[in-house]
Amino acid sequence: MIEKDPSKPYTGEMKRDLYKNLLEWKSSPRRKPLILLGARQVGKTYLLELFGKQEFANYIYLNFEQDKELKKFFQKSLKPSDILESLEIYTEQSIEPGNTLLLFDEIQECPEALNSLKYFQEEASELHITAAGSLLGVKLANTAGFPVGKVNFLDLTPFSFCEFLTALGKNKLREHLENIQEIAPIIEPLHNDLLDLLKKYMLIGGMPEAISTYINSNDLPAVRKVQKEILQAYDLDFIKHAPKEKLMRISQVWQSIPKQLAKENSKFIFSVVRDGARGREYENAVQWLFEAGLILKSYNITAPKLPLPAYGDTNAFKIFMLDVGLLAAMCDVPIKVIVAENELFSEFNGAFTENYVAQAIAPKHNPLYYWTSEGIAEVDFILRHEAKIYPLEVKSGGSRRKKSLMVYDQKFKPELLLRASTMNFKLDGKVLNFPLYMVGMLERYLLS
Repeated sequence: MIEKDPSKPYTGEMKRDLYKNLLEWKSSPRRKPLILLGARQVGKTYLLELFGKQEFANYIYLNFEQDKELKKFFQKSLKPSDILESLEIYTEQSIEPGNTLLLFDEIQECPEALNSLKYFQEEASELHITAAGSLLGVKLANTAGFPVGKVNFLDLTPFSFCEFLTALGKNKLREHLENIQEIAPIIEPLHNDLLDLLKKYMLIGGMPEAISTYINSNDLPAVRKVQKEILQAYDLDFIKHAPKEKLMRISQVWQSIPKQLAKENSKFIFSVVRDGARGREYENAVQWLFEAGLILKSYNITAPKLPLPAYGDTNAFKIFMLDVGLLAAMCDVPIKVIVAENELFSEFNGAFTENYVAQAIAPKHNPLYYWTSEGIAEVDFILRHEAKIYPLEVKSGGSRRKKSLMVYDQKFKPELLLRASTMNFKLDGKVLNFPLYMVGMLERYLLS
């Protein structure tokens, strides 16, 4: 698997947009040790290895899970000068400020190494230090006294649709989308091609190994096999990392996601997890999955007002999978659906498409929010852009019905209503219709 094979040579198809953030971190005068967060197998190690190879004279890769001896250097002393001296002797490499990247991988296996980042920031800030690990979000959320202000964070998510286009060599197509300035229909052949590519993306998803497998083999069944292996690896992670008293409930919540999304109302219902289940029994399991980066949460808001978190109902929420391709594999969505016109977009009453949108907007709008009106209407997402709030309705097909948006409009009078579907780009009064494949670029068309 890509993340587990640091020696694998870099190939252009795995280029990530987050790389530019790493470059900014490298040259920042306020640089601190960097922790790269993200779910297992999204490519954290691969990206940091590439960064070390391309941007530094040398890098030193230290894996606390593979090499148990490393822990001893941090258990003896947390003084950076002592640690660096020991590491130089152990690795037989010089650690030079500005020229060396230190990569602490699987750092959750060594709490002392995690804690040492504070002292590296205070006493050796000239060094470039990065860290990554499995289920690191869970570890950090449950580590008392972790010096958050002493480190920088970046979050690596599965490949976006635009990154997927780059991986497939569709650079010109991506550039065309990113250069669109005016709200006008996209040329119909390009629009149709992009919808076909989006269907591929929704089946393949954004996990690096799944994309790499497709690029190298053009074999969707082989991709599905990779996805199933990733899902199995997550199950093993539950066993290895989850507290024993939470293990069964975490697994039950995880396995219930397809049922939750298949409901007409996709609000998370604890009784779907298990008959008679109550929130207080399973809320910790949901939170564990969230901290692990395996699910996204969207909270119901009572009113679309700023700040949005103040109006969010933490007891009423939806959950989505971190990756739409893994959702397709978990639900055994037939691969042949890719040849149907728009059938894929309507899977699970359209919630499959809603999961794609949640994944696309989450990097800029996390946590997510939605709005309901006493069973009359539901707007799938409520977005904040600068000081304004916008409703976003997701349509799984080309239907022009927008009842929920109209109810919202009558009640709150926003400046713009957003609607994502398979339809082409168009401004219809105050309703901005934009194609699903442009969800990740939405901000540029919002009013400032």
